[in-house]
Amino acid sequence: MKRLLAGFLFWFAVAITASAQSPAVQFEGQVVCCADCWSEADRTKVEFGTAEDLLKAQSCVAGGDPTLLAVREGDKFTLYQLAPAKFSPGKNWLEFIGKQVAVTGTLQKKRDQSVIRVDTLKVLKASLAEQEAAKVIGSEVDLSLKDLLGNPQGLSSLKGRIVVLNFWATYCIPCRAEMPDLAAIQNEYAALGVQVVGASTDELKDRAKVLQFVKETKVNFPIWMGATTADMMRFGLGGALPGTVVIGRDGRVVKVISGVVNQAELKKQIDAMLASAEKTAANERTQQPEKVAAANRKDNPASSVPS
Repeated sequence: MKRLLAGFLFWFAVAITASAQSPAVQFEGQVVCCADCWSEADRTKVEFGTAEDLLKAQSCVAGGDPTLLAVREGDKFTLYQLAPAKFSPGKNWLEFIGKQVAVTGTLQKKRDQSVIRVDTLKVLKASLAEQEAAKVIGSEVDLSLKDLLGNPQGLSSLKGRIVVLNFWATYCIPCRAEMPDLAAIQNEYAALGVQVVGASTDELKDRAKVLQFVKETKVNFPIWMGATTADMMRFGLGGALPGTVVIGRDGRVVKVISGVVNQAELKKQIDAMLASAEKTAANERTQQPEKVAAANRKDNPASSVPS
C-alpha cells in the first residue's frame, strides 16, 4: 500500500510540473520597456520605438520594470514578460527595446503574467529610431545657429574636421552628466582635427543661463544656441535630449547617438575615423609619385623618330 501511495504521489508531482510549463513556443513581436510606456498610445496606429521611447526605456529598465514582448493578434496585442533561459540578454534587454524580434522558448504563468523563458532570439527589424537614424547616415545636413556672442556659425565652416555635434539644454540633467566626457574628447582629440560643438536648445534670451551652465560644467568647446526639435530630427534624432551626431571631414553624418554618450564607444568611433583618414592619406602619398610621372610622360611624349 505504501509503495502504491508513493508511486501515485510521484506521478502526481510529475503531472503538476508538466502543467506548470508549456511546450516550446515561438513568437514574433516588438520588445517593450514596460506596460505603462506601451499603453501611452494606440499601438495599432502609433508605432513604438521612437528616439523618445528609447530614451525613456533607459530609466524604465534601470528602475527594474519587466521587459515585455508585444505580440499582435489581429487588432490587439498580448504582452508577455521576457525572461532569460538559454538566451542571455547580457545585463538587461535594453539593446533590444523597440526592435521586432522572433523568440523561441517555453511559456510559464507567473501570477497574472505570462512569461516567455527565451531560448533563442533573432532581430527581424530595427527600431523606428534606428531606421530614422540610418536614413541620415552618409548625408550632408547643415546647421546654422548663433554662438554666445551672437555671431552666426555653421557646420559648413567646419568641413575638413571630424565634428561631434551634441544637442543639449540647461534644464536637461543627463546633458549635464555627459559634459565631462565631451570635454575630455575635446581635450584629447582637438590636435588631431576633431571639434566638439554644443548645440543648445535654449533660446537666445537665456544666454545668462547657458553661460552659468558652461561655467559650472567647465565646457571647453564652442556653444551654439537656438537649436530646435526640427534641427534634431533632420539629423535622425528625436526631440528628446541629449543627442549627438558624429560628422566626418567631408561633412557627412557617420553616426547618430540618442541619449547620453558612452565615452569609450565615442573614442572608438573617432579612432576608427582617424585611422581610415590616415590610411587614405598614406595611399595618396604612395600614388603621388606615380601620378607625377604619368603627368610628365603625357606632357613630354617620347619621339618615335630614331636619333
